[in-house]
Amino acid sequence: MSWIEEIGDIIDVRVTPKASSNRIQAQKCDDGSWQIRVYVTTVPEDGKANKAVIKLLSKAFGVSKSSFEIIRGQQDRDKSIRIIR
Repeated sequence: MSWIEEIGDIIDVRVTPKASSNRIQAQKCDDGSWQIRVYVTTVPEDGKANKAVIKLLSKAFGVSKSSFEIIRGQQDRDKSIRIIR
């Protein structure tokens, strides 16, 4: 995925829990930024969806799950996530 190289250390994502499949959708906006949507099949209870988001992002970026930290939006669909590379 070419968008991964262009992403900074903090990414803003929109999470959709209870989706039909786990996937990441990235779209470049007119201003040059990226709109990232993460779809996970898990329910948003007890942090299960957050863990699924981190797991999916870690596979996409090829880094460990411990390299990700949700810094904003723990209980919200819109999240800011820090990547420690």
